[in-house]
Amino acid sequence: MTPRPRNPRTALLAMTIAAAVAALSFTACKRSPSPGDEAAVSSASHAPDNETADQFIARVNREMRETYTELSSAQWLSSTYINSDSELVAAKANERWLTRLNGWIEQSRKFEGKQMSADTARAMGLLKLMTAMPAPHDPAKLAELTKIASKMEGMYGSGTYCKGEGADKECRQLGELEDVLRGNRDYAAQLDAWRGWHAIFKPMRDDYSRFVQLVNEGAKDMGFADAGEVWRSGYDMPPAQIAAETDRMWSQVKPLYEQLHCYARTRLVAKYGEDRGQVPGGMLPAPLMGNMWQQDWSNLWDMLQPYPDAGSLDITTALQARHREDYMRELARLGGSPDAGEMVEAERSAQLETALDMTRRAEDFYASLGMPRLPESYWEKTQFIKPRDRDVVCHASAWDMNLGGNAASEGKEAVGPDVRTKMCIDANEEDFTTIYHELGHVYYYLAYNAQPPIFQGGAHDGFHEAIGDTIVLAMTPQYLASIGLVDAQAQSREALINAQMRMALSKVAFLPFGLMIDRWRWGVFDGSIPPEQYNEAWWDLKAKYQGVAPIEARGEEFFDPGAKYHVPGNTPYTRYFLANVLQFQFYKALCDAAGFKGPLYECSFYGNKAAGEKFVAMLEQGASQPWQQTLKELTGGEQMDAAAVLEYFAPLQEWLQQQNAGRSCGWTAGGQPKSPAGN
Repeated sequence: MTPRPRNPRTALLAMTIAAAVAALSFTACKRSPSPGDEAAVSSASHAPDNETADQFIARVNREMRETYTELSSAQWLSSTYINSDSELVAAKANERWLTRLNGWIEQSRKFEGKQMSADTARAMGLLKLMTAMPAPHDPAKLAELTKIASKMEGMYGSGTYCKGEGADKECRQLGELEDVLRGNRDYAAQLDAWRGWHAIFKPMRDDYSRFVQLVNEGAKDMGFADAGEVWRSGYDMPPAQIAAETDRMWSQVKPLYEQLHCYARTRLVAKYGEDRGQVPGGMLPAPLMGNMWQQDWSNLWDMLQPYPDAGSLDITTALQARHREDYMRELARLGGSPDAGEMVEAERSAQLETALDMTRRAEDFYASLGMPRLPESYWEKTQFIKPRDRDVVCHASAWDMNLGGNAASEGKEAVGPDVRTKMCIDANEEDFTTIYHELGHVYYYLAYNAQPPIFQGGAHDGFHEAIGDTIVLAMTPQYLASIGLVDAQAQSREALINAQMRMALSKVAFLPFGLMIDRWRWGVFDGSIPPEQYNEAWWDLKAKYQGVAPIEARGEEFFDPGAKYHVPGNTPYTRYFLANVLQFQFYKALCDAAGFKGPLYECSFYGNKAAGEKFVAMLEQGASQPWQQTLKELTGGEQMDAAAVLEYFAPLQEWLQQQNAGRSCGWTAGGQPKSPAGN
């Protein structure tokens, strides 16, 4: 993904500035110099004699701003023009960046134990956590690391599943395979699409295993036990505490998830039968969940909608109808009898216009809160739809290309902020809400661009993912009706349960998935999950947390973790679990700021400037202070907590308990198909 990867639904090489530090003291990271230290120090600019800690941080901020655009441009190129040339350019740019970062970190060591201002101490700590890909100081190993990282991103972005021979050969990429899972209820077709995508990543296993060795070496060079400890150090608390905190929040919401799981399983069995609608142990069959990774069940709305006659919330159909209107206008503009080529171009133009309309609608929500319209450069440089002439990484992401630009100086014109999103937008609900999510990152960038570069990040990484999803929560049925995507909803309990189910299939279904990916990687990094158990451990954790399993054995000849972007992209994933809790806390606080009186789930603060002002005040802080302080300024409390999730979904949880009464809910992990020993 990008140097500042954001979601998601976000990030290769994960050069994002970390959100917070575990502690501002460097004593825990002291170590003996390693052979690569001298090269690392020489790669950074020369440290002036008698440079103070404050002067050092000022210099790093200046140098970071000067060099950042080269890195982000190389990453953008490698994601939007996938080939061996762009892969090389990105790898070399990252090699230079990581070498320079190692140099800054080495130079910072001379200030350990010295007196300095609180802001400088915080910046020193953040500097060490500025990458999710800690690089070895050995130049050859650093170069190897960046090459592997670029290679894995390219493999993911160009991944193609082909079957058949000769004239019957059919090849599909992720978007087309996702379309099968999204809307085709044929059992064999779904299984084929799911198998096909996962089979692509068998060759990635060895590269990923070597990648782990290299980032662990880089983490140890920095004084950490392994790369997982680096990741867990970004939360203004001891690294071990974040695991306990996420376990606490998961225990709050797990009963709600178990009820949703039980309901979904009942509907799947009704559709596909006892043998196909569930996996032994009462688990959900991975290929049948409407999503390649079972992280979002919204695409099963046709099966899981509680009350079909209580008003339609089918956003996808409405968006597709608008797309058809755009297409018909393009054809009418051509006049006469357009040939095949002209019809293809008309479809292409309609697809772009639909994507632009969807994005403008998302922009309008943020603007209604008093935030600025997106800069013109955003519309000129963003990738809205998938190009026809090249491979790209379609995984949605938001990009800050230049840290807000630069003011005019002698001999140089002012450069404004360059923010972008990268998507392959289709006319469906999933992409529509993803746009709102990605623009949350963009507006966070714009809000904290006034901060020094080291402080240009989320209060912690979960904050960054929660911003846009807070807006998604405010996309109530009434809001959707106001923009013409659904009919006006009747005020009835049935309509309420429909609306809550629609949101739960996205928000609640995601929660255990948001935990299990990093539980797997923490084990990979610390060695408790060795390479010969990668796939087994992956599915064991999916069974434990999600109650999801494959319908057949997935042995170690597969590398199913590689089928999820954030694994080859090396994006820490706990942020997404935290975001799914924080967004409800943010949402409740903004509803209060808007003066809303009524059940939480009915609140939309669209158009409310008071809510917008409070939101922007939080965004502007960036990573300049501990997240607990930032959270308190918005919500009044310093603890992440899932109470607002339960308050929001209280009607649905009660309804699910009624629907599941008398059923045997829950699941037994370990019932999933296993390969014979040694396979």
